[in-house]
Order: sequence, then C-alpha cells, then structure tokens
Amino acid sequence: MPPLRTALLQSSGIPGDVAKNLEILDAYAAQAADAGAGLLVCPEMFLTGYAVGDDVPRLAEPADGASSRAVGDIARRRGLAVLYGYPERNGDFVHNAAQLVGPDGSRLADYRKTHLFGPFEQRHFTPGEEPVVQAELGGLRIGITICYDVEFPENVRAHALAGTDLLAVPTALMHPFPFVAEKLVPVRAFENQMYVAYANRTGREGEFDFTGLSCLASPDGAVRARAGRGEELITGEADPALLAASRAENTYLRDRRPGLYGSLT
Repeated sequence: MPPLRTALLQSSGIPGDVAKNLEILDAYAAQAADAGAGLLVCPEMFLTGYAVGDDVPRLAEPADGASSRAVGDIARRRGLAVLYGYPERNGDFVHNAAQLVGPDGSRLADYRKTHLFGPFEQRHFTPGEEPVVQAELGGLRIGITICYDVEFPENVRAHALAGTDLLAVPTALMHPFPFVAEKLVPVRAFENQMYVAYANRTGREGEFDFTGLSCLASPDGAVRARAGRGEELITGEADPALLAASRAENTYLRDRRPGLYGSLT
C-alpha cells in the first residue's frame, strides 16, 4: 500500500468572506495536487474565519449546503480529498465542524467539535456528542478531531482503539500555547500509534494571535513536516509500512489494562 501524501494548509484566509476563502482553498488544492497529495487538511473554521463573533449564525451552513458543494467541486477538479473547518447549521444549533470530502466530490464524514475552548466558542457553538468520526481514504482509516479536542488524551485514545491510522486536526491554536503544536501533538502520535495532521491558522485575527507551527507527526514520535509562523502549504507522507512497523515495536495499546481505568469515567 503506497503512502498517502498529506498536505496541510496553514492560513487564516479572509475572515467573513466565504467566497474568497473558497478561491484560496482552490488555489492551494491545486498546489497540493501538483505536489502529489491525496489529502489536503485545512484549519479550523477556514471557510468563514474564526474570529467572526456574532456573525457565526449568519455564516453557518448545513453540512450539505452551498459551500459543501463548492468544496466538493474543488476536490473533484483537483483530484484529492479535502478536510475543511466551518460553522455547521443544524436546525436551531450551530456546531464548530469539519467535513471531509473525497476526491470524487462526495461527502465522506462530518465531525462536530466535542470540547469547546473559551468563552467565544462556548457562547456561539453547541458541542458535538460523537467523539470518533472516521472515513476510509487511500487504504488508511482517517479520523477527525478539531483543535482543543486533541488536547484531551481520552479523545485521541478513543480514536486509537477504533483503529484510526491518520488523525486529521483542523486547528486554531493561539498564543500563548505553541507547546501544543511543538510538544503535545508529536506525543499524541507516539502514545496512540497513529499519524496526526495538525493544520493551524496563522497571524492576528480579532483578539486572537494564532501560532502557526502546523505539523504532520508520525507514530514514532518524529515530525515529518513542520510549518513556520506564516501562511504556507506543507506536505508529508503517512506511510502504512512505517505505521505497521511502529505498532509492532510499540506495545502501548496491547499492554493496556482497561480494568484499572474505571475511575476515568
């Protein structure tokens, strides 16, 4: 099984301008496809911007809305899967969501952020209730979480136990927390024996100053690709052979004793 070349878009786009952000996504999807990528991971709330305040309800769309169809068209024309963050309208509720669209333009998975960070998110969004959402792509099982979710070891371990091979994490990590991208994400990959694709926003947006530092971490704890602080596209490979070898050597998951962990719940 060949490696899945994975592209991570580090960009904050144009807050509040969905049409322009779709144009930016299309341009970077073309670059990712030219680099041989089969998957492009975009940041949290990429379609609308993160610091959009009270415009969240106005900008929110259903999972099968116009923007979903537009991203599907981009994915189909460029020939790669796209995972993008957006505010999802679900009846009277709005979720901080991420949707995975396949290279044929079909919707493969939609995930709603389960752990909301800070007063902005807690005011505008309803948390999701499904911690593990997955789809098959390029011979790998792709899991989805969003930003703060990956900082909860229980969330990532649930993915590991469900067989996730590559955990894709649209992110809006801000100062003063760069250690999450620098230290915590590679540890999550190692302790759960999976790849973690962590795609962050960058620069100032409203009251937030995003750290950049997007990365692709591998199950051996190495960082296979790392962005700087500015806007850029990075790529790295999620290699099934390395994944299998690492899992054979690292026995964390086999050595667990679940009977001891009842107090966690």
